[in-house]
Amino acid sequence: MVQNIVTLVACFRHKIKPSRLGWSALSLFLLLGTAQAQGVAIPNFWDPRAQLERPELPATRTIRFLVDDDFPPLHFPGLDGNPTGLSVELARAACERLTLTCTVQVRRFDTLLDALSERQGDVVAAAIPVTADLRQRFAVTSPYFKIPARFAVRRDRNQPSPDAKALSGKNIGVVQGTAHEAFVKAFVPGAALKPYPELVAAQTALKAGEIDYLFADGLGLALWIGGEEAGGCCDFSGGPYLESRFFGEGIGFITRTDDEALRRALDFALQQLWKEGKYAELYLRFFPVSPF
Repeated sequence: MVQNIVTLVACFRHKIKPSRLGWSALSLFLLLGTAQAQGVAIPNFWDPRAQLERPELPATRTIRFLVDDDFPPLHFPGLDGNPTGLSVELARAACERLTLTCTVQVRRFDTLLDALSERQGDVVAAAIPVTADLRQRFAVTSPYFKIPARFAVRRDRNQPSPDAKALSGKNIGVVQGTAHEAFVKAFVPGAALKPYPELVAAQTALKAGEIDYLFADGLGLALWIGGEEAGGCCDFSGGPYLESRFFGEGIGFITRTDDEALRRALDFALQQLWKEGKYAELYLRFFPVSPF
C-alpha cells in the first residue's frame, strides 16, 4: 500500500515540478511575490460552523515533523538552507498556536511514511495525497491544501470562459494519462483533445498558440504562469475544479492512528490559524499566483 502511494506521488510530483531552478532563487521569488499578491484567491477548507475543541497534550512533549525538501512551494530549502514552504510553515505555526515545542526533520520523500510508522517522527507534513488506502494505515487531519485542476489560456486570444458549450470544437491540451485527461473526456466530449507526454510540452504548445486551452493541475500552472518561461503569455480561465473523484481529497497532516489526540490538536490549530488570518498570511507568501 505504501509503495502504491509513493508511486502515485512520485508521478504526480514529476508532472508538476517546475523547470529546474536553484532553490535559493525560487525562495527569493516566492518571498518577493508576497508584495505583489493583491487580489490572490485564498482557499478556505474549514467549515466556519464547526467548533473544534482543543484536546489536552502534555506541555513537555516535543512534536517531530517529517518533511522532504523537493516540492516547492509546499516544502523546499529556504535561503538559509532550512526547510520552508506552506506545509512546513503551517506546521511551525500550528506548534506555536498549541504552545508546543516542535522540530522539523528532512527525510527522503519515499521514506516518510515508513519513518512515521516506525516512530522516528510524529507527523508527516508533505504533499502525500489523502486516499482510502492511506486512511487505513494512518490518521489524517482535514485538508489544508488541495491541488485544483484549471484551464489556462493565452491572454491575447480572448477565449470564452470554459464550459461544455464554449469548449465544443476547441483544441484542449492535457497531459496524457492524467486525471485531467479523463475529466475532459468525461465532461467535454465535443472538444478536440490533444494529449502531451508532460506538462512542459503542453505549456509550450499553449504559449505557441497551438492549442486553445490547457487543462492541467493548478499548482504546476500557477508556478509556470508566474515564472519567466511563460513570459506573461497566459492566465487562468474558469475554475477551479476540485472534484475529489478525479483530483483527490487534498493534503493534510498525517499522524499514527494511536496518536488521536495529536491529530485532533492539529485540526484545532489549523482551523484557528485560518480564523486568525495566519493561513492567509502564509498562503500569500508562497503563492503570489494562486492555483485557485
